[in-house]
Amino acid sequence: MREDSKTSWEIKGRELVNCTCEYGCNCQFNALPDKGHCHAVAGIQIDEGHHGETVLDGLRIAAIFKWPGAIHEGNGEAIAFVDEKATDQQRNALLRIMTGQDTDPFATMFAVYASTVTKMNEPVFTKIDLDLNIDGRRGRIFVKDYIETVGEPIRNKGTGADSRAQIVLPNGFEYAVAEIGSASSATSGPVQVTTKDSYGQFARLHLNNHGVVRA
Repeated sequence: MREDSKTSWEIKGRELVNCTCEYGCNCQFNALPDKGHCHAVAGIQIDEGHHGETVLDGLRIAAIFKWPGAIHEGNGEAIAFVDEKATDQQRNALLRIMTGQDTDPFATMFAVYASTVTKMNEPVFTKIDLDLNIDGRRGRIFVKDYIETVGEPIRNKGTGADSRAQIVLPNGFEYAVAEIGSASSATSGPVQVTTKDSYGQFARLHLNNHGVVRA
């Protein structure tokens, strides 16, 4: 697709991501996943956004991913969920963004992940419940019959107090700063994932066709 044929898009929002890695998540540092594979669940609240003239404010999306090895090795399977409140035009716009279309190669996590997925299940248009407190490292993703994810702060093993940590990626393709917590997930349907007290990523997002928008 030629650059001038791409539809311009931009979103600002918040996310909770849970994967099978330990709290540090080696993948954030170009290392291999500590379990040898990567299974993940993600939920995103779009606070402001557009795809061309299509407004995306207030909509929600979610996804389940399952890679047999490291993400970059490919052969992944995924399923996407789009807010039932979205119109047909909004659904199409969100799916284009989520599958890396209208985007520079590898510029966003959507584009990166889409390039490594070989089995993309049919998208589901349904209610997506999201509760996201980025600074508090608390959140929940719930999609009936598909996803139950709960995130909370990491606990100090000695005192039980909340433990705060961040990952800063000046040249990342997803976020600038992420708050790191603990999360657990159970999914049903075609892509089944189970995690317990593993990597929980809470982040504010600002993305467009070219990647992370930085101040």
